Amino acid sequence: MGTPLDSREAQVVEVLDRLYEEYPDTDISLNFSTELELLVAVVLSAQCTDERVNDVCADLFETYRSPEDYAAATEEQLAEDIYGITFHNNKAGYLKGIGEILVEEHDGEVPDTMSELTDLPGVGRKTANVVLQHAHDVTEGIVVDTHVQRISRRLGITEEKRPEAIESDLVDVVPEKDWRMLTHLLISHGRATCTARTPDCDDCVLADICPSERGDAGVDLASGEAW
Repeated sequence: MGTPLDSREAQVVEVLDRLYEEYPDTDISLNFSTELELLVAVVLSAQCTDERVNDVCADLFETYRSPEDYAAATEEQLAEDIYGITFHNNKAGYLKGIGEILVEEHDGEVPDTMSELTDLPGVGRKTANVVLQHAHDVTEGIVVDTHVQRISRRLGITEEKRPEAIESDLVDVVPEKDWRMLTHLLISHGRATCTARTPDCDDCVLADICPSERGDAGVDLASGEAW
C-alpha cells in the first residue's frame, strides 16, 4: 500500500509533477480542425472510444462541414453516417438539434460560454468544458471523465462519486494553471497503467503514494470494493 502525502494539496502537486514527467506530450486525442468538428467529436465520444470516434469522423467531416449541413440532414441519415458509434441513433438526434440551434440562435458559431453550450442537445458540463478549453482557450473547470473519476479516487484526492461533485472537489485543490492538463495526464495514465480492472501497480510512477496500490492495499478506493 502506498502512503499518500499529508494533505490533498500536497498529494495533487506530487501527482502532477510525476505525471508531467511521465507523459510530457499528452493532449486531447480527438482529431478536429474546427470548433464545430470538436463539438461534434466530443458529443460522439460519450461512452465511445476516441479511436472509434476519429475513425467515423474522418468521413463525417468530409460530408458535414457546417451547422447547416447537420440541420438539413435527417436523423436517419445522420444515424447511418455515424453507425458504429455507441448510441448512434440518439446521437444523430443530438447532432441535428445542435445544427439547428447553432443556425437559429448563434449565427452558425459554436458558443463560448458554459450556459450556452450546455443548452445544446447532448452537451453536459464535461463536454462543454472540453469545447471551452480546446476551441476557445477558456478553462472554466476540470473535465471529469471515467479516467479522472477513477484515478482521483484511487489516489485519495477525492472521496466524491459523481462527476460534478468530483469536479467541484478538485478545483479546490488543483492549481488553476493545471486544470486543463490534469485531465489529459490522468487519461494517459489510465490508458497506460491505471486501468479500470487490472492496474499495473508494479510499473506505476505513483504506486508509493497511492493508497489503492494493489501490493498490500485491500481496497480499490475508486470502487470501494476489495481487490
